[in-house]
Amino acid sequence: MSYAAAVDQLNAMVPELYQSSGQPRRKFSLDEIRVLLAALGDPHRRFRPVLIAGTNGKGSTAATLASILTASGLRTGLYTSPHLSRPNERIRIDGAEIEDDAFARLYFKVHEAAERMVAAGTLPQAPSYFEVLTTQAFLYFAGARVDLAVLEVGMGGRLDATNIVEPLLSIVTDISLDHTEWLGSTIAAITREKAGILRPGGTLITLPQHPEANQVLGEVATALNVRGVNAAAYMPVGNAGAMGPYTVEALGAPVVVDSPLAGVHQHRNVALAIAAAAELATVQGLAITPASIATGIQATRWPGRLERIQRGGIEWILDVAHNPAGAWALRAGLRAMETVGERAGTLIFSCLRDKPVEEMAQILFPLFGEVILAPIHSARAAGMDELLGAARATGTAARVVESVRDAIQMVVNKSDARFAVISGSVYLVGEARPLLLNEPRKSDGGSEQ
Repeated sequence: MSYAAAVDQLNAMVPELYQSSGQPRRKFSLDEIRVLLAALGDPHRRFRPVLIAGTNGKGSTAATLASILTASGLRTGLYTSPHLSRPNERIRIDGAEIEDDAFARLYFKVHEAAERMVAAGTLPQAPSYFEVLTTQAFLYFAGARVDLAVLEVGMGGRLDATNIVEPLLSIVTDISLDHTEWLGSTIAAITREKAGILRPGGTLITLPQHPEANQVLGEVATALNVRGVNAAAYMPVGNAGAMGPYTVEALGAPVVVDSPLAGVHQHRNVALAIAAAAELATVQGLAITPASIATGIQATRWPGRLERIQRGGIEWILDVAHNPAGAWALRAGLRAMETVGERAGTLIFSCLRDKPVEEMAQILFPLFGEVILAPIHSARAAGMDELLGAARATGTAARVVESVRDAIQMVVNKSDARFAVISGSVYLVGEARPLLLNEPRKSDGGSEQ
């Protein structure tokens, strides 16, 4: 019943998305988690949730909104995915990760309940990795009596396990092509899946984005009589915020937006969080103020997103960009940094084979004077031959190393090294970050979206 045993059992689960070819794929459905939650007392009905879907920016938006709610004196749960180093990162209250003992206790509670139900025939199969963690989070939030819980959708929306809740607000971040095998091959199809988090008569908070996404969101919202809130009012005007803090008006007063999350793309995520906070204050009557919004934004912590770490005279920039839209956002963020010049610095890169490797290489590799390809611990990892082929297509002579640790050491050994970027996969950043911070990496098992 130890934490280590709980994590080992979780890591032994094969996420339903990524079963080996030839095996039947698990069907997405909310029926099974509904049955499981009912047997555990329906914990998801004992707190007020906010649900966030989208392709990129979900986690940053969720972390920012949760920080605002905590700064407003509200006991706030936060459920996100994937994690960088430990599964505990996914389940937080007021910014603090769930403790190991509580994680283990809730894991075995869910596991044992599921085993009994499968044996009795009331549950057709064991819950998935994501369903187990989602159920743990709901139990934790219910037991702690949180005032609100901010929930990040894992993938899609309509059939995602988090969508079992009845949200106070539904937030949709930027949508782009990703997980096309599961969600559809067009922006419109993917948007329709993500719009599954909308509820009849509910509230949608979003920003204008791709025309196809705008159209589908509008159609679904109209059909469900959903009230739409445009977060554009909370975006900086003109060049404001390009290089630092900016001011917007919220709840009738100026709010200084000074987010530690780097990159102009974060302006959109912060705007969505402010819009949600304003809605919760005005419609739900929560004690959120302009001052608590500003304080919460400034207190946001969300590592691995254009994160800068100084070590041994080298500036390391870590970013979990794992699809083309994320790579473009990273590229824009790097261009805005004074230390990043044309064809300079080193990129340590790896990614999963089900991502558009060549497109990501075209976006990122030409920015760097050196590219190092490192293996990552995932059955879905792209092979070195594929990564080298993608590098050659960009005219880049990339180097291959045997481990992430070796890649970092190669940069450290260069006498002229000033900065390096680590990106392409959550797995890669999750392995590199503890090495740079000299922290032990306690567990794997992250499921990259």
